[in-house]
This record gives sequence, C-alpha cells and structure tokens, in this order.
Amino acid sequence: MGGLKKIIISGGGSGGHIFPALAIANALKRRHPNIDILFVGAEGKMEMEKIPLAGYKITGLKIAGFQRGKFVTNLSLPFKLFYSLLKAFFIVLKFKPQVAVGVGGYASGPLLFVASLLRVPTVIQEQNAVAGLTNKLLSKFADTICVAYDELIAVYRGKHVVKTGNPIRKEILQLDVSKEDSLNYFGFNADRKTVLIIGGSLGAKTLNESVKANLDLILSMNIQLIWQTGSFYFEQYKDVASAHLNVKCVKFIDRMDYAYTAANVIISRAGALSIAELQVIGKPVIFIPSPNVTDDQQTRNVLSLEKAAAAIYINDKDAVSTLFTTLKDLFNHSAQSESLSKNIKALEIIDADERIADEIEKLV
Repeated sequence: MGGLKKIIISGGGSGGHIFPALAIANALKRRHPNIDILFVGAEGKMEMEKIPLAGYKITGLKIAGFQRGKFVTNLSLPFKLFYSLLKAFFIVLKFKPQVAVGVGGYASGPLLFVASLLRVPTVIQEQNAVAGLTNKLLSKFADTICVAYDELIAVYRGKHVVKTGNPIRKEILQLDVSKEDSLNYFGFNADRKTVLIIGGSLGAKTLNESVKANLDLILSMNIQLIWQTGSFYFEQYKDVASAHLNVKCVKFIDRMDYAYTAANVIISRAGALSIAELQVIGKPVIFIPSPNVTDDQQTRNVLSLEKAAAAIYINDKDAVSTLFTTLKDLFNHSAQSESLSKNIKALEIIDADERIADEIEKLV
C-alpha cells in the first residue's frame, strides 16, 4: 500500500509501552521506507530518551498521572491536562497524520482524543489482559483496538477489535545458539538442570528474597541457577551466591539468547511483553505477578495462561515459602513440564507487529 505517508504514535512511560511502539514503527518503516513517523510522549519519561536513540523524532506533552498522597502535586493536574490537550491539538493540525496510534501511557490520552475530534482514524494497542484506564476511555473514540488476550474482545464489545498479540524482539525469534555454548557462557555443564530467574531491569524484591531464603534447598536440588537480580538489588544480593559455583548472580543478562537456551525452567514476573517472549521460547514457566502494577494487570495476564494450562502461577505473597518447592515438584514430573512447554508454545504470536501494521493500513 503506497498511501501511508504520515503517522503519529503516542504513549510510553515504561518499556512495556515503548517497545511495542517502536516495533509498530519499524514494521511500517519496512513496508514504507519513506513514511514520516512522529512519536508523542510525556515530558520527563523514558520515551523522550529511548525513541530518539532508535532513530525517530519525538515531541513531549506536559502530562502526568494522579499521585497518591501528593495533594499539592495533584492540584496542577487539570492545568497539565489542559495544556497537553492544547499542544496535542496543534501537533495534529501541523503534522496532519493519516492515522494516530496509542500504545498506552499518559501521552496516549490527549493525543488520541484530539486526533479523534479532528477526524483522524485512531488505533489502540492494548498489551495486557485487563484494559488500562487510558485505553478504556479512549476506546469510545477508537476506530480499531488491537489486543493480545481473548478476554478483551468482550470488554470492547461493539468496537472493531482484532487479536494481534504483542510485538516481540526480533532476536528472540532467531535463537540460533547451541545448548552447549549457552551453558558454557554461564560456566555451567550439561549434567544438571538449569533454572533462569528474571525480574526485570530494576529487579523484583520478592524473587530475590525467595532465592536467598531457599538457597539451601536450591543447592540440595543439584540445579544450576542463573539469577538476574536487577540493578536495584545487585549489591544487596551478590555476595549471597558468591561461594556457590552453581549459582550465577548477575545484575543484567546481556545475552538473553544464551539464558533462554540454557534454561530448563524459567521463573519470571508477568509483564505482557515478557509473556509474549516466553510463549515463543516455549519452556516451562513459573510466573509470580508483581502486586505493584495498576489494576493488578500482571495477575490477570497470568490467569489467562493458567486457564490454558500453559504456566504455573504463584501469588507474590506465597513466593518465598512455595516457589522452590513448586520448582522441585515440577522437576519430579517430566510430563507436567512437557505439557507446560507445549501449551505455552501453542499461544505464541510471532508476527504481532505485522498484524498491527495491517490494521493501520486498512484505515488509510
């Protein structure tokens, strides 16, 4: 389709919003090399740094969310919203996009609302199994809503809803490293089971506490553990594992291809994009959703997988006491491991970015 020349993509605030936005942009760029793409984010948020690094231009809105316990700060919110709506109005008028896409986050609200008022076709990309507040409000004006979970088709009843899945990193689709090389990278060997535990770039307190509290049990299981603490917790926990050759404690994992290939079982938080990647990886996964996420989105994401017998779900408050006993049981039941692998792999969608691009092109 040669008709797509200008598009706005709005949203951000976290990697969970920024990566899908970039994946959509890259998919459109592959199809239309001369397309003009403008990102709209929130001033002071990470998209203002990450988007330019990816080679795209971005402009910011002075928009923020409600902050509990900060009465004085919240007094300015109506003024920030008015200013953001006004700036969004001039952005859309000046740029003249053919389609406006929102991926969630504060900036999506004013931009997509204004775009709909100015009769610009709009698309929402919802990553989680429960709709965020911004997307719920915007759905009244959206032309197309792209979702990753079947549950949302009913939530957005009456709208044009398409299950596209969540975009994943291209390198995850191209894992071409051997099991032997992957184990060697971490200094491990092939005669023991390997467990990968990941809690995000900053880290997850519960996952780290669970490892520390159960280190004796872990060692008695004769397994190898790749333990990604996250940057916030690394100094606190690095010495816990330093004396144990079978526990590799790291701040970040630079080679996730090696980590995923080496692992027999993966323990993870339950962000929407993490789940999308792990569906492609197709290994048994134990998910411990973060309790600190708006609308308990991570738990809703996992319940969808648990219903399909595609993952094991452990509540955050129970993790320290039950995580590694559950892992031990899993290793003792190979049939369950095989079933989990098969069922989570069956849920993979490897071309979500292309599916979303298809829906955008239909509106032109």
